[in-house]
Amino acid sequence: MSLNRTDLNAIADDYVLGLLGETEAELFEELLTRDPALEARVAALRDGLLPLDLSAPKADLPDDFMDRLRERIAAEPAHEDATPRGVTITPVPPQADNLPQAPRPKRRWLIAAGIIGLAVGLGAGTLRPTPEPRVVAVLMNASGEPQAVIEDYGNRDAKIRFVADVTLPSGKTIQAWTLPSPETGPVSLGTLDRVAPAVLTGPALPDPAPQQLYEITLEPAGGSPTGRPTGPILGKGFAHIQS
Repeated sequence: MSLNRTDLNAIADDYVLGLLGETEAELFEELLTRDPALEARVAALRDGLLPLDLSAPKADLPDDFMDRLRERIAAEPAHEDATPRGVTITPVPPQADNLPQAPRPKRRWLIAAGIIGLAVGLGAGTLRPTPEPRVVAVLMNASGEPQAVIEDYGNRDAKIRFVADVTLPSGKTIQAWTLPSPETGPVSLGTLDRVAPAVLTGPALPDPAPQQLYEITLEPAGGSPTGRPTGPILGKGFAHIQS
């Protein structure tokens, strides 16, 4: 089937902003499980919004907030590789600035139709469910700047993504930790030998709780020699329950 790049990016943007209907969102999530490039685009959008979402105080949004946010996202450079396999991207002809946009109900119908077509074209019968993290923690440095995001799935597995240019000196390792309880003390979730997204597999622990501490430290190559954090803290934050 054929889908233009603007439609594809709009679907991803609306998904991150929570603007898709329930059925649309479910179909799009199935599509994400089949295409790592599109999943990476969504992750990048979430990384940009998540620190603000978790750290900002609750407040009423202005009426034009969503329109301005859409304009901000539209101004970001498109990910050229975010093209699902089996989908042909066709160029979008330029439009005059004074032409009206498609009515919102029609636009939403087009998005839904595009998602359904993509799901069918990729073979909906082989799609797998996407696990959801139990908690998410944004790790901040001493200056309050987001450095990484940890998603804990509560089944020994956690994912880490870096949202800043973290420096890893030669001969050093980044180690991720959590504090299930003061009695247990800090527990290692795993080590990283490079600054890149990774899946961490730690020991069996109780289900993560709200406000549970997570942090990353700089340790000797191979990890802490004591089983406890010994190096400088690169970032730390507290768990927020995923709703």
